[in-house]
Amino acid sequence: MFEYFPGNYVWNLGVVATLNSGGLIDEVDRACRPIRELAARGSDVGTREFMAAWTAVAEDLAAQAGADEKAGHRRTAGQKYRRATNYLVQAERMQRAHAPDRNVVYRRCLDLQQKVFDLIDPATTRVAVPFESTTLPAYFTNAGGTAPCIVMWNGLDSTKEHMYASRFAEELAARGISTLMVDCPGSGEALRLQGLTARASTEDWAAACVDYLQGRDDVDPGRIGLVGWSLGGYYAPRAAAFEPRLALCVAWGANHDWGAVQRRRLEREGENPVPHYWDHVLWVWGETDLDTFIGKAEAVNLDGVVERIAVPFLVVHGENDRQIPLRYAHRSYEQAVNSPRRELRVFTAAEGGAEHIGLDHLPHVSVFIADWIADVLGARA
Repeated sequence: MFEYFPGNYVWNLGVVATLNSGGLIDEVDRACRPIRELAARGSDVGTREFMAAWTAVAEDLAAQAGADEKAGHRRTAGQKYRRATNYLVQAERMQRAHAPDRNVVYRRCLDLQQKVFDLIDPATTRVAVPFESTTLPAYFTNAGGTAPCIVMWNGLDSTKEHMYASRFAEELAARGISTLMVDCPGSGEALRLQGLTARASTEDWAAACVDYLQGRDDVDPGRIGLVGWSLGGYYAPRAAAFEPRLALCVAWGANHDWGAVQRRRLEREGENPVPHYWDHVLWVWGETDLDTFIGKAEAVNLDGVVERIAVPFLVVHGENDRQIPLRYAHRSYEQAVNSPRRELRVFTAAEGGAEHIGLDHLPHVSVFIADWIADVLGARA
């Protein structure tokens, strides 16, 4: 993995995620250069300075985009707004859970993202999925006509804006497949602005997403699949085991026993995905006490669950994933005995995509998944 900040895994992960989601190396370098010395002091130290440096680049881009927009250069403006959103959501992701003005920054991300849709991507719109007494915020990318659709869920610290920046929905649309990118409880806008926290029973969210999509006249109701990356590698298989209307499932990072991973992290084994890790985890799961949370996390385990998956099931993992052990990918695959088409794809360091969810070579991993989905759904090329 490219390591701009030697020895600082968390910050490096943010850099490669940004670059592999359309960031430009000059702009990323200008955001990172002022904080290089701080990076050597650990991932928690300097996150405010990280925010300031990356925000400066993002807002400079946004100002340029505004001028381009006034001049009638819509495509140029939209591309700059896209990169500005990418940088700002990565900086926001690194902050302490209850950092001052965090929601102000996130609302700015939402505004910039909408500019992208308005200027250069009319196929993507903001939607709301009815869920219990509220809604799940989401983006829908329409592939045209009445198409199959993939529901995409994020993980512990990502957002629907990260999913959009990855251009996975763009790859699916090129294959004739629409995408619903959802901020599930415990993530993105659902957590930040609506206070929805995570839970183990993710089939509740899946039912809401399928209900919503089956009510649209541009979605084939019999060809709705589910993809989850990172902690979504638990969320999605759990949902597929109990929501029979799903046509396929992809675990993009095999989070088979996330509870065990938390116990390892208490013992300082394995890398954390974000600074201020325990602060972030308690926020996501709606807990205030670490011992209570650790007990709750025991339920975030797919043993006895994956066996219930009765649709095509793809497990994707990097051989050098420093957050989730590779053995969990093998466990999910081996236990999925009732899937009519199960596959395990391990990405190696030699080819790239070997880090967590393939962030070191994200396009390489995402096109493999998109092709597998298209093959399973029989989508158009």
